[in-house]
Amino acid sequence: MAPAVTAGSGDPRSARTRGRLRAALLAACEEQPLDRVSVSEVARRAGVGRATFYLHYADLRALAVDACAEVVRQAVDALHAWGDAPARPDAPPAELAGLLGAVRDRAELYRSLLGPGGGGPLGELLHEELRSRSLAELRRRRPAGTAAEVTAAAVAGLFCGVLADWVHARIDATPAQLAARVWRMLIAVHAAAASHGQGTPAAGGASPLR
Repeated sequence: MAPAVTAGSGDPRSARTRGRLRAALLAACEEQPLDRVSVSEVARRAGVGRATFYLHYADLRALAVDACAEVVRQAVDALHAWGDAPARPDAPPAELAGLLGAVRDRAELYRSLLGPGGGGPLGELLHEELRSRSLAELRRRRPAGTAAEVTAAAVAGLFCGVLADWVHARIDATPAQLAARVWRMLIAVHAAAASHGQGTPAAGGASPLR
């Protein structure tokens, strides 16, 4: 799901232009839903012409995916932030609550990029990246043939769905409360997978995304 950019995108000037376009899109999405934002508006905010926009991105969706990449990286890292210590149901990583706090502070933006049920460019990229990271960790730490794909899909779907409903005010919780609840659920997914023969949790305790 990589954004469509030109072959010369490694050039510093191109990188700066893409940065302005990403910032312009995010600013526009804080004021209105993504489906109401136009290429012309983004180009105007970024101080470039439409032709320049299309030199870097095939369309607004490609730009939106690129603009979501950083928060997706932060989310995936936050859910893997316990290091080598055993995961505890009552001790979610501080990074997870911090991430959710940042999302709450820009709720209008994330409502625009993350559709109900976990869709939209942010939801789709987050699901894919979280599933990929979880699957890689599961395969590294558990025996082959243990249906790791099912567990990884469950982890990605659970987190994306809960995050989307929270952003769209379907769940009433503070960032700290949501972090605690979703962390317990993720650990439960792995415990259930292990009990049904999908592998044995890593030594020292269940690790929710491994």
